[in-house]
Amino acid sequence: MSSSIHERIATVKAQLPPSVRLIAVTKQVPTDAIRAAYAAGIRDFGENRIQEAIAKQAELQDLSDVTWHFIGHLQSNKAKKALENFSWLHSMDNLKLAGRLNELAQQLGVSPHVCLQVKILPDPNKSGWSVPELLTDLLTLNQYKNLHIQGLMTITPLGLKDVEILDVFNRTHELAQEINEQKLSHIHIHQLSMGMSGDYQLAVQAGATMVRLGTILFGERPT
Repeated sequence: MSSSIHERIATVKAQLPPSVRLIAVTKQVPTDAIRAAYAAGIRDFGENRIQEAIAKQAELQDLSDVTWHFIGHLQSNKAKKALENFSWLHSMDNLKLAGRLNELAQQLGVSPHVCLQVKILPDPNKSGWSVPELLTDLLTLNQYKNLHIQGLMTITPLGLKDVEILDVFNRTHELAQEINEQKLSHIHIHQLSMGMSGDYQLAVQAGATMVRLGTILFGERPT
């Protein structure tokens, strides 16, 4: 198994520009596979579920230079655990959650790196700000000084053609530029977390700085 993981990672890395951070998504992936990915040079790991992640982190404490990214839907009642166990939160998806995270971050003395999850196209199956909602909430978000807001995260709706997927990613890039043009004191968007196993090459084409890859590195998860 470890040799096949190593080969897959090497293949993907060869396709990525040095500026793009490869986050290995380890939802339902056992710790021995995570160790194999680590041996292949991966240092960024993404998890969708808090409890599953904490159990793995306990087993992998010896891998001291790993960065953990939370990429799943984050409920308010799990916000404290997320802040205690992850350096990056890719899925901050509404103003109420942002306020809660800011308050807890102050109490815990942490300053997490945060991406704002945005829905470029309407999608009932995804969380996130619509573009108009996000632009409206920016001034409030800018006051949350305990959060290091520095990125946008997006997930494309299912069933899009490649040209439509690329358009979503390009529009996310343009939104980042639009936000930066406002010259807010505490929000500087220089990370674009976009692209998964099926569309990461399109995301890179549109300026992604982080891609979140699971299946292409580890194979299909058990259903």
